[in-house]
Amino acid sequence: MHAESTASAGLSRRSMLAGAVAGTAATLSASAASGAQAAEARPAGTAAAPAAADRITEQPDRTGGHARATVFKNVRPYGAQRPVDLTVVDGVVTAEPAPRGAKVVDCKGRIALPTLVDAHIHPDKTAWGEPWVTRNPASSIAEYTEEDVKLYHALRTPLKKRAERLMGHAVTQGTRAMRAHVDVAPAYDLVGVEGVGSARRALRHALDVEIVAFPQHGVVRTPGTKELLEEAARTGAIDRVGGIDPIGFDEALDEQLDIVFGIADRHGVGVDIHLHERAATGMESLRAIIDRTNALSLQGKVTVSHVFCVPGLPERELDRLAADLADARISLTTVAPSSDLVLPIDRLREHGVEVGLGSDGVRDSWSPFGNADMLHRSHLLAWVGDARLDEELEAAFRAGADGGARLLGLPEADLKPGSPADFLLVRGECLPQVVVDLPRREMVVRGGRIVARDGELVGH
Repeated sequence: MHAESTASAGLSRRSMLAGAVAGTAATLSASAASGAQAAEARPAGTAAAPAAADRITEQPDRTGGHARATVFKNVRPYGAQRPVDLTVVDGVVTAEPAPRGAKVVDCKGRIALPTLVDAHIHPDKTAWGEPWVTRNPASSIAEYTEEDVKLYHALRTPLKKRAERLMGHAVTQGTRAMRAHVDVAPAYDLVGVEGVGSARRALRHALDVEIVAFPQHGVVRTPGTKELLEEAARTGAIDRVGGIDPIGFDEALDEQLDIVFGIADRHGVGVDIHLHERAATGMESLRAIIDRTNALSLQGKVTVSHVFCVPGLPERELDRLAADLADARISLTTVAPSSDLVLPIDRLREHGVEVGLGSDGVRDSWSPFGNADMLHRSHLLAWVGDARLDEELEAAFRAGADGGARLLGLPEADLKPGSPADFLLVRGECLPQVVVDLPRREMVVRGGRIVARDGELVGH
């Protein structure tokens, strides 16, 4: 798959979507029709959200009280000219001498790069690994959601197996964590949440996963969705509750946001809202999100995804908005769909707004494209941004590696002493060249353990 054709496909798909939500979407019938851990105390009688141990990669067990140690010899961090040895003890890079009996892995001069974070992906919808799917025409969010339901019933492989297959593939390509948006609607009940939860447990040795209950069919327009979101949060099955285009799709700005933020407040989960609305409509929704975040003291627990109303803002207006987002500690995500829809990451970061990069859908009813490869997504970010300079290519990689880590509250894996030993190995000259050429991931290491080799999971 050529990067140019992939980027063009993303442009067509997302430009259509942005235009579709600007008007009134067709009515979707009911039949067609996560996240920060709770920092505050929960009301009596409510279930706790998944503890860190339930979503964060298992730490290595000690045997007989001895540390687990590995020396990765002859690696070139970020493409350094001279190879070095990385010593890892109990999953963390250390500057101390290797303990006696440490395992040794010769990396043969390969480049070591931090593994990446997929801040926005829909693993429940995927047809990855299934027989080819012929997609039907669709031109509105409502029509696409109808196609989602058709595909869900047409695929023979259970959702949990499809999700695990895709999430495992992401690991082999160098993803160490992801935020998974999972459709919740009467058409599915909570099957997606349960299936992705099962995949999360199966891959917990290699992958950190947050689950967002995503009301793709609308929160208000599809009766029964509100109750399912509440149940998912109450039972602790999700980390975040989602929303979608409160004005352009749900046509109920205050009602939708009151429901979503009310669930988050009651059950101590975070929020991640899809916002495809553009221009004044999008800004009205975004301002309402900021207001509710501050009113409910949910600072640091709210993300807005896509945010197509932000690209193209005049500089002064962008600066004011970014300052308000930073004050509310609201983070954003982009999937780099096109030059006119990708977020101005550098300018937002200057104001302290965290921005993550994600895959979005992967071979679902919306699009035949997508591969859950975050190095490739960094490549696409550089492509749509017309990157030429080495520092621009490196910044695209950092958006995929560090931006998502900050957004999910994970430590950055910078290969320095004290950082988690999460890295991938590739052949190449330097980091910018790797972003352009996308070499094969020869090895993926998670917490000092090799979890994938040459595109295949190991120890699974």
